[in-house]
Amino acid sequence: MKLQQLRYLAAIAENELNITAAAERLHTSQPGVSKQLKLLEDELGFPIFLRQGRTLTRVTPAGKRVIERAQKILKEVSSIRRLADEQKGDNRGTLSIGTTHTQARYVLPPVIRKFREKYPEVELHLHQGTSEQIADMAVRDRIDFAINTGSLELFTNLRLLPCYRWHRRVVVTHGHPLASESRITIEMLSRFPIVTYVFGFTGPSSLQQIFSRAGVTPDLALTARDADVIKTYVRLGFGVGIVASMAVDPREDADLVSIDASHLFPAHRTWVGFHQGALLRGYMYDFLQLFAPHLTRRLVDRASQAETAADVDALFADIELPLYR
Repeated sequence: MKLQQLRYLAAIAENELNITAAAERLHTSQPGVSKQLKLLEDELGFPIFLRQGRTLTRVTPAGKRVIERAQKILKEVSSIRRLADEQKGDNRGTLSIGTTHTQARYVLPPVIRKFREKYPEVELHLHQGTSEQIADMAVRDRIDFAINTGSLELFTNLRLLPCYRWHRRVVVTHGHPLASESRITIEMLSRFPIVTYVFGFTGPSSLQQIFSRAGVTPDLALTARDADVIKTYVRLGFGVGIVASMAVDPREDADLVSIDASHLFPAHRTWVGFHQGALLRGYMYDFLQLFAPHLTRRLVDRASQAETAADVDALFADIELPLYR
């Protein structure tokens, strides 16, 4: 059994059993991947995949267990390499981050600029996606850090460290009836079509529940996952926008009126997550502290070694998270 065969196996599993896609990801040939897979199955004495002709159709029960162990082995190999690099004191390496559009577009640029100034030889990979896509990246071990808000149920395999709090803001065009209001209410919002995030419809703080408690029903004109898209449709007159506070840029959005909505909607909490026991390089600790200054190396290590998510929460119980404005 060769490590290369395990890499091929993991790549096949992570590319929906598509050998051609796996070969492209590994920068090798499809026949070579197929040959190594056959040699591995012959050595094991049982099939890892069921086939229809040359097409892999599904994973066998025994094959699923093999894939799980192969992924764990590859993860440990990666950790060993990182340990070797850390011992050499080498500031070269890679850092892969999975996050949302709002974080990548509005929050991370100054953090990444400072990080690049300090670590110019570290390759940075920024992957944007939905909460579900970020969770899938984490499961497939394609990212070192996940940065997201909410959706905790999707990331039970990660250690989640709270970073900062933020509120929603309402955005309207100049001349809109709400533009001159000093303090808006849910009832006022209910009089106009609303343009907001797709994720605003789930959980105890969903827009629907908030409006329902006020005895009104929101008129949802359009939903999107991208704050820039939401603001574009507000400009086109589709309705009143509800976006994250950090997604309002005073210069770029000077044609819009931004209205405080912190009294209407509960604060959200953004977190960063990584696999428990993951071997973090020195530059990774530095990135975490650049993103959230209270995430010292000592606190991150304690959170990584904690037994449960409740233990992690206890570590942050006395830390007042900053409010992003």
